[in-house]
Amino acid sequence: MTLVLQATLVTGLFSAGWLIYQKLPAGGGLKETEKSGETTIRLIMRPGPELAGLAVNISVELYPVDIVAVQHEYLIERRAGKRFGDFLTERMNGRTPITVQLDGQGQAVVALRPGNWWVHAVLAGDEDLEWRLPIRVSGPGQTIELTPQNAYARTKSF
Repeated sequence: MTLVLQATLVTGLFSAGWLIYQKLPAGGGLKETEKSGETTIRLIMRPGPELAGLAVNISVELYPVDIVAVQHEYLIERRAGKRFGDFLTERMNGRTPITVQLDGQGQAVVALRPGNWWVHAVLAGDEDLEWRLPIRVSGPGQTIELTPQNAYARTKSF
């Protein structure tokens, strides 16, 4: 009798564990970006009231190197026979820049490898706003806001 009760108890525990296991999400509950080691970046464009009405569906470029510093280095130390594109590729060490398009509400989501990245974007209007933001990508997710306050430059269009 004791042996039957022990077998019933073990079977019941195993069945309960199996039912719980079957209801778990695929992949152990990890998001695809977490499995690949990438961070989900949410970009948000907030142009401010003075720029209301401008189309915010612009392209945003994310570079794994400071593109302005690389351009400066290329122009200062000319390399015979080497184009800028080749020089940039060499400086990026096999990593590639990523371009995303903001939607009509000025938002986009992109997955990036952890590390230092630079955000480049230009919002054209009567007054152009340009962003050159260095960001440190880490963790499961981040939000980057592009606002007039963190713009690199404002230029008047004529």
